Amino acid sequence: MASIYTCIECGTNLNLNTTHLYPQDFYFEAGNKGTLSFSSIDSTKFMFEKEDKIRPFFETVNYWGIQRKRTKIKCNSCGCLVGYIYDDGQPSTISPGQFGLGPSQAIPRAPRYRFKTKALRIASET
Repeated sequence: MASIYTCIECGTNLNLNTTHLYPQDFYFEAGNKGTLSFSSIDSTKFMFEKEDKIRPFFETVNYWGIQRKRTKIKCNSCGCLVGYIYDDGQPSTISPGQFGLGPSQAIPRAPRYRFKTKALRIASET
């Protein structure tokens, strides 16, 4: 059964496809708490805004961390912030990595579209 995802502010259908939804327990470097993550979206439904702040990021306990920028995802109809784009999706290659570094540094990653559940209204399609 598919779900319909709409903006909580204006009620616009965001055209998010459940076949592109990652499982809730799927591991991501930037976390997944209180969000739904998609591997692809319909970019005509959203505005994208690069964020000026650089957020610290740590992958594991014995990893020194890097700085990561993110992009805001806003509803095209009302401008409400609904999520962010991170670069910690599926690996773009099957390379094992370089010098044993973390995946973000050694293996190119596909974008992950992370939507805040409190910014979405989710209804079941009947």
